[in-house]
Amino acid sequence: MSFTFGLIGYPIKHSLSPWIHEQFLNRTNQEGTYTIFEINPKDSFADELDKLRQRNLDGFNVTVPYKEEIIAYLDEVDAYAQKIGAVNTVLCKDGKWIGYNTDGLGYVRALEGKYPAITADKEKKILVLGAGGAAKGIYHALIESGYEHITVANRTLDKAIALTNQQEASKATTIEKAVEAITTFDIIIQTSSVGMKPNTNDVIIEFRELKQEVIVSDIVYQPLMTKMLQQASTLGANIHFGHTMLLYQAQYAYEIWTGIEPNMDELDEALQQVLEG
Repeated sequence: MSFTFGLIGYPIKHSLSPWIHEQFLNRTNQEGTYTIFEINPKDSFADELDKLRQRNLDGFNVTVPYKEEIIAYLDEVDAYAQKIGAVNTVLCKDGKWIGYNTDGLGYVRALEGKYPAITADKEKKILVLGAGGAAKGIYHALIESGYEHITVANRTLDKAIALTNQQEASKATTIEKAVEAITTFDIIIQTSSVGMKPNTNDVIIEFRELKQEVIVSDIVYQPLMTKMLQQASTLGANIHFGHTMLLYQAQYAYEIWTGIEPNMDELDEALQQVLEG
């Protein structure tokens, strides 16, 4: 059997997804292709999806700006993806398109893979910085994974409240208040695009001090070592790079499509080399 996968979004010409899924196909001894289908927002999304249906794909990924828009064109949506209100993975099976979201769950897999000890202590205090789309997926994945103390901090408090108000395990605050309490957190997760190239000197939060053995994670992976991670490392924190989220959300998508879990040994180092040229 030969699998046919793809990616829709815009702009996506420089996506790393084809490289990642090529590794998965090789590691699981499967034949297949992974193709980019760039859909310009000026074109009819419905028409482009009709063309995509004719390709008889086994599955495809969805990235910005279509993660929410795609839902109206799906036959089914997984309960977890419904909760988040966004889909990044579509399984094409028996003539139906079924939507899933692997972003947040992939992130938690990546974090627990790097620091497996945290899985034994779900009462660790977690700070999520930002309240956008990525924050929403990561936040719900943390809740789904059983973590019991999550604070969401955002410059606009209303957005943080909107994200957390239905979860007893969580609370909302401002970035300023989070800074005041920074030494109380065991895990700090930066979920915005702050610090991404070309604005590499930007930080969402300035670290002056941190709790001993804290884990500081940044989902930005261009550059890998963001200014925030540099600050955290200088203060002795354990750091977690953003490119691993990219890998593990893709791994989860590949499992949905094929039923096979790819081996991840040394793949994060290989992707790091690709990113660093």
